[in-house]
Amino acid sequence: MNFCQSFRPISISLSPNTEKDDIRLALKLIFQPWKWKKGNKIKELEDDFKKYLGVKYAISFNAGRSGLMAILEAIEIKPGDEILLQALTCNSAINPILKMRAKPIFVDVDDTLNLDPEDLKKKITLKSKAVMIQHTFGWPAQIEDILKIARDYNPPTSLPLKRAPNNLYLIEDCAHSLGAKYDCKFCGTLGNAAFFSFGRDKIISSVFGGMVITNDEKIGERLKSFQKKLSFPSNRWIFQQLLHPILMSYLVSPAYGLNQYLGRILLGILHKLSILSKGVYKKEKRGEIPKYFPKRFPNALAILALNQFRKLEKFNEHRKEVANFYKEELKDTNFTLPLAKSLDEKIPTFMRYPILTSKNTDEILKKVRKLKIYLDDGWRKSPVVPPDTDINKMKYIFGSCPRAEKLAKSIINLPTHINISKKDATKIIDFLKKYGD
Repeated sequence: MNFCQSFRPISISLSPNTEKDDIRLALKLIFQPWKWKKGNKIKELEDDFKKYLGVKYAISFNAGRSGLMAILEAIEIKPGDEILLQALTCNSAINPILKMRAKPIFVDVDDTLNLDPEDLKKKITLKSKAVMIQHTFGWPAQIEDILKIARDYNPPTSLPLKRAPNNLYLIEDCAHSLGAKYDCKFCGTLGNAAFFSFGRDKIISSVFGGMVITNDEKIGERLKSFQKKLSFPSNRWIFQQLLHPILMSYLVSPAYGLNQYLGRILLGILHKLSILSKGVYKKEKRGEIPKYFPKRFPNALAILALNQFRKLEKFNEHRKEVANFYKEELKDTNFTLPLAKSLDEKIPTFMRYPILTSKNTDEILKKVRKLKIYLDDGWRKSPVVPPDTDINKMKYIFGSCPRAEKLAKSIINLPTHINISKKDATKIIDFLKKYGD
């Protein structure tokens, strides 16, 4: 293991949260198939979430996108209903809306890469049913203003509307923000319902997995009914996820550390042979939901998630320290730092530390790869990510969110995860300062 670690590159997305205890646990579970599907660790994780966030309901699923599908069912979204959500988001937040034959309405972002309340006001119509806010990279959105709009907003009388679309549902996308707080309250506890992701590069990781929380009894009971109707993923799918932290640590990451092309080829072969699964499936880039979703959360992945959940405070404190280091080192450079803001009532999680540049981001990422530093996490180039997503299938209209479109072309995200040491962060900073000059 130590030999493999010596070749490990600096990366933002190659199973970043994985530590030695996570690998040992996954390896142990490989040989315990009787623990893969049903088991008491699923309920234990749900109970721990309820206790940590102080909510009445916590219902697990095999992915955050599965959880969003459950929420949309629970609030009875109908064909033609409009769901307002920010641009600069992942296709996995859009596809469940499309699956319901509802219409995603994209709202532009503010200077912290979160949903802009002023643009939100302009885009609410009589067909609006819910607003979904994404605490981008763990920085809490302007939730107080958005809550007021969702609950009290009346469109201007000049609009050809017969009645006001009051009391919109507020859904919190907390895929980036487990542990973040706004005004002493956890992100996820301020709206009608929220979903979290345990994806391979999220705050905590079980490779795939998610949780939905709510304090609303009607929504909570509907969520539980939705979950009960689902089956568990196949043993093959579970096996793929258990292999992921092992093969990424022992094979793929060291291969990238030796040579980027070797790493890409090896990872491509593992995906092609279905030994490992992709984080985003091809169908999702075309606006479709693969057969793997929605499913129940299997016990084996709940065990992995519990192990990570117990390390949450350590993880988030580390992210904060790395983010502060980036902030101090880059504050007098030509890079713009959208999250170098006064915290006020916010406690961010800094799942990433975004920076903005006027230079060609493709060129920057190409040059830094020569130093075995891999910073391309797919959150760039397009208002809907990954950038190879068919944006027309997402129902996005170019020009509707000009700030998000501009930011997508200038953003580079820096890693903050537990495997980024001070030495690693310094190496990134040294390159950026040299390149910036």
